[in-house]
Amino acid sequence: MLCQFSFRNYKSYRTETTFDFQAASIPEFSETLLADEKGGALLPVGVIYGPNGGGKTNLLLALSCLISTVVKPIHDLEKSRQDAIIQHKVGCMPFLFDEDSRNRPTEFEIYFRQKKNEYRYCLSLLNDEIISESLYWRAIGGKRTGTVFEREKEVIHLGAKINKAGINRSVNPKMPYLSFLAINYDIPLIAEVQRWFESCIIRNYANPTVDRQVMISQDEKVRSRIIQALNDLDIDIADYRFSEEEKKLYTQRVVAGKSYELQFDDESDGTKKLIAALPVILLALREGRLVIIDELDAKLHPKLLRYIISLFKNRRLNQNGAQLLFTSHDMATMKNTIFRRDEIWFAAVNENHESEIYSLYEIRREDHERVNNTAAYDKQYLEGRYGADPYLSNMLIGGDWV
Repeated sequence: MLCQFSFRNYKSYRTETTFDFQAASIPEFSETLLADEKGGALLPVGVIYGPNGGGKTNLLLALSCLISTVVKPIHDLEKSRQDAIIQHKVGCMPFLFDEDSRNRPTEFEIYFRQKKNEYRYCLSLLNDEIISESLYWRAIGGKRTGTVFEREKEVIHLGAKINKAGINRSVNPKMPYLSFLAINYDIPLIAEVQRWFESCIIRNYANPTVDRQVMISQDEKVRSRIIQALNDLDIDIADYRFSEEEKKLYTQRVVAGKSYELQFDDESDGTKKLIAALPVILLALREGRLVIIDELDAKLHPKLLRYIISLFKNRRLNQNGAQLLFTSHDMATMKNTIFRRDEIWFAAVNENHESEIYSLYEIRREDHERVNNTAAYDKQYLEGRYGADPYLSNMLIGGDWV
């Protein structure tokens, strides 16, 4: 499970930026939290709102860049330990509106939990080369932190957990040492970290081709769960089949007792989106994966978006610690009946053209008190009270459009 992600000097983000999945001490929706008796509770869902160009997508790209940098060389050499669902390698680009930043490394730091341990992985990149890299571990709830390895360019120091004479410390400057160890050695601790990175699912629904990428399962239990979920959303699909000969997916419906088939491409955009997204989401729930989705709300009715969010916030359905991180423009779901205040984040650009993020829980009102959990979040956001101004009020006040 993801605890916290920090980065610096990536695309529209110049200074250190932190996204936190660690739950704040607030009362709402406490029953939905991913609790651990030894560690602090984590959030099952995080959503990022903000105007176009504010930095929502770039935050997800920063996290995707780190994940794909680790996973891609492992996948390319067919050394994966589980199926990875990542669209493509995400490149690393520094902040460009600053001469100094252009020539400085991009830095990433991530905390996550896997089984009984918590890990901290740091990576610094410049022109696709590794400047520094490190991995640390500790037991969840423990106070002592152990070093797995530390790397400064070509110099690598091994911690006690993996310090063995046969381990090579010479590695390609563009290859993460974590990936190198996962490819070449069978080290339980490294394998555990590798599995977490490979478990992360990255989807971008701003890309129209993603709606046509459907995971087809022949497992009858999985198949029935997908069909049941679609039926719960009033999409009356009775079954589906994939034609190997035509390389086409067909959906099936029963009308007046007779079965009819429809090509997947002929379904509505919203139905295609759900058929593409649900297998991925159900896989994440079943295996406890992190799902990162840009524009999850695209082509979806707000009711369907609420349904997907509710799956992750239902502890009976989400028993293995799955998490959902997504961007959205959908105001209909920015409600205190759907989200905790620490699950709602905003991205906006400041006067220096730098993106910044902050959670609704961090915002203070004029009286210096936090936003109340009974507030109309969507209404106050549209009024510009949360800083990430959706610019509607500015357009109306200007009056030049009429």
